[in-house]
Amino acid sequence: MTDSIAEITGCGRKPDQPITPAPTASARLAALDVLRGIAILGTLGTNIWILTNAEGLVGYLDELNSSATGWIWVERVLQQLTQGKFLGLLTIMFGIGLAIQQGSAARGGRRWPGSYPWRAGLLFLDGVLNFVFVAEFDVLMGYAVTGLVVAFILATSQRAQRRWLIIAAGSHIAMLTLIGIAMTFANQQDSTPREALDPNPYADGSFWDLVLFRLQHAGMFRFEPIFVFPMSIALFLAGAQLFRAGVFRPEGAHIRRRLMIIGFVVAAPIDLAVGVLGGGDLLLLTRYGTAPFVAFGLLALVAEFYLRRPRVGFVGRRLTEVGRTALSCYILQNLVASILCYGWGFGLAAHVSRDARVPFTVGVYLAVALIIMTAAHLWLRRFERGPVEWMWNLSYRALAREHRVDAATWSR
Repeated sequence: MTDSIAEITGCGRKPDQPITPAPTASARLAALDVLRGIAILGTLGTNIWILTNAEGLVGYLDELNSSATGWIWVERVLQQLTQGKFLGLLTIMFGIGLAIQQGSAARGGRRWPGSYPWRAGLLFLDGVLNFVFVAEFDVLMGYAVTGLVVAFILATSQRAQRRWLIIAAGSHIAMLTLIGIAMTFANQQDSTPREALDPNPYADGSFWDLVLFRLQHAGMFRFEPIFVFPMSIALFLAGAQLFRAGVFRPEGAHIRRRLMIIGFVVAAPIDLAVGVLGGGDLLLLTRYGTAPFVAFGLLALVAEFYLRRPRVGFVGRRLTEVGRTALSCYILQNLVASILCYGWGFGLAAHVSRDARVPFTVGVYLAVALIIMTAAHLWLRRFERGPVEWMWNLSYRALAREHRVDAATWSR
């Protein structure tokens, strides 16, 4: 029985262990751990602008079309550097994790997807709890549903998997195209400003006020996972295909080179220019259009780096620790930032002027990232798994064992 995703992608290896003895396998494992850490801290780079807004996600979305003056240009550049790239990278990493789990099941002579639905169910439960109590922009529920679907797709032939990837990617591109056309011909005359939240649960409410606010507006807050469902399927499948094709092995150099050209030479300049100059109107087209291609470039760059580098290094060790406790760090970073920014905590976001918003947000990001990396480092000095990973693994093993016992009983 395979353990958690972090385990089967290398958390058993000490982060400062030399890569030299087994260059291909160890480099792959190092890259996977580091990529997960980069994805987690990178998503914080996007979400931190939501958390430092006095009206949370509602205020963040409203300010996307603010006129670009002063600090707003810096804010747009900083936001665009992270917008969608690390969400895409995290999505691809989940697909790679599925491919690794499927390979482990095959080597162990187990059927696939086997007990994976239990994993998906637990991840969905984690997402529900994270959404209700921590962050309305949770991605775990969407990943749980996508992972369940893709797990069964991976049990089909390679041709069928490619067909599903093309259908999912084509559906997503078609939706973005229709949205772009609609935006082009939409009537821009109605620019009535939105009324401020009154009461404002982010700045003035208690912890439970914010919980109720999320539940009351669950339809609005849960729209993104539904909208990106085809894209998520495509990225999951693409991650699995790239892993099998050897993107982390020396013979995959041509794959990595193509991904870096597409991601950094083609997609990144377009993404940055359109996102910064176009503002919030074009957020959908960059976050869900160009950003995933940049994410593939990041994947290839890190894979290439650790195939060439003999040791992980200090920064790599810290990223590896975050990657090994990815689920815990994802939840903890949003919780820590909420304590700093929301009214039920220190309430700092409501007391920061608009002119000081950018340096304040950068400061909060650095503080939260430091706390997360320190926590991961100290925890892993004593334990093999993060706290959430430990609870998740314990629950999964109990459920999977019960499932096997029931199956054995029915087979008699």
